[in-house]
Amino acid sequence: MSTLRNIHPGEVLLEEFLIPLEITAYRLAKDTDIPQTRISQILKGKRRITADTAMRFSSYFGNTPQFWLGLQADYDIEEEKRNNAAVFQRIRQRRKTMDTVCEG
Repeated sequence: MSTLRNIHPGEVLLEEFLIPLEITAYRLAKDTDIPQTRISQILKGKRRITADTAMRFSSYFGNTPQFWLGLQADYDIEEEKRNNAAVFQRIRQRRKTMDTVCEG
């Protein structure tokens, strides 16, 4: 079974927002007061979406900052799983979980 490709938030920005809405990276940068280099790096998958960027995108596109930060978190978690799977497999779960600690 093949693994699905991990999609960077910059690809979502491009494919789901900029292209359909006919917005250029330059226009997005100007309208959101984000440096054009930051927009370009996000679109290339070279830069993360920060809380500041998420706030600006959500104000501009009419969605929530959580949408943008959620995309970034999902991407980051998948990257960690792929890049460090062996490390996480070696970690043993504690017998007593927080649920049992909080019950007592």
